[in-house]
Amino acid sequence: MSIDSWVTSRAEAIDDALRRLVEPNSFSGNRDGGNEVVARLVELFAMPGLTAQRMPSARFADHLIFRTKGQRAEPPLALLGHSDTVFPPGTFEGYRVDGALRRGPGVYDMKGGLVSVAFALKAVAEVKGLDALPPLRVVIVSDEEVGSPEGAPLIRTFIAGAQACLVFEPGRANDAIVTERQGTGSVFCHAHGKAAHSGNAYWEGVSAIRALAKFVDAAEALSDRASGTVVNVGTIQGGTSKNTVPAEATAGVDLRFLSGPDGERLVKALEDVAAKAAAAVPGAKVDLERGPMRPPMNKAPGVDELRRRYGACARAVGLSADEAPRQGGGSDGNTAAALGIPTLDGLGPRGRGFHTPDEQLDFESLLQRTRALAAFLAGFSR
Repeated sequence: MSIDSWVTSRAEAIDDALRRLVEPNSFSGNRDGGNEVVARLVELFAMPGLTAQRMPSARFADHLIFRTKGQRAEPPLALLGHSDTVFPPGTFEGYRVDGALRRGPGVYDMKGGLVSVAFALKAVAEVKGLDALPPLRVVIVSDEEVGSPEGAPLIRTFIAGAQACLVFEPGRANDAIVTERQGTGSVFCHAHGKAAHSGNAYWEGVSAIRALAKFVDAAEALSDRASGTVVNVGTIQGGTSKNTVPAEATAGVDLRFLSGPDGERLVKALEDVAAKAAAAVPGAKVDLERGPMRPPMNKAPGVDELRRRYGACARAVGLSADEAPRQGGGSDGNTAAALGIPTLDGLGPRGRGFHTPDEQLDFESLLQRTRALAAFLAGFSR
């Protein structure tokens, strides 16, 4: 049996595997639910020649490393994915078949991509044997949706020196392959004031919200379309009641930039903005807490040849393989590309609505992506 026909004959099993990954809630902060998905991934990736290692986390679900021993003395091939989603328990649950579509939390971002990887590897293992390939490193982290604070160091450790890296984030329009992404980052602004009753002692209080408001206005003014710089204040919390001068307030800030130096300059500019906001409200203090940062995903030497090689396999099963424009969102592909590894991203199935309750996946494209990946991997066999 050919690899292509092996995948096609497993359509029902692929559908069932996707359902089993989507049904448990694996919100980044839901460690127990995430570990249920991790356990199911260990079962899904069980095959001759592939070993599994769970990397425990006290904060998130476990991270997973799968690898082959590899009989050939050459750099490994790296495959990346993540098991977490953005949906807290109770907000969006379940798996539903809707004709040619599959619906559910993470079905598109990116549990469909994980199923594609598993069955492509199963196909190669069954027809050729994984020992016929270069060494493989499959890394699945459980904190990608919050910036991979633990996942990024693991990725750097386990795929260092890889000859190529494929990332199975959701497929883009017209199956375009992602080769470049903006850098991403986050900061949290904490404003501190002094509580007071707004009726009896207003003038004795110091408003943290007022100081934070000054920060927000000046921070967002740093956004610049021409340079690709974005500062978005996405969350604000503060105060205790409407008749109390607020003593505390916090804002969560998302950053986008086109180069590593741009990201560092942006954080420095925000530190200056925080200092000026504090000075504008006597008695206030404004601190900036730096969150995870991802370097931009830029094209390393060899990316065009890698896309040509993968693209031939994609076109053979009816997919496109054009190059996508630089993406505004970041992924673990940023981390791989920053190591100088030729990296392709967005190799998951087609769909739409990721990060929304309308998340859906085109099931036929899941089969196509699996067939394309299996053929691509088999092309390395000897």
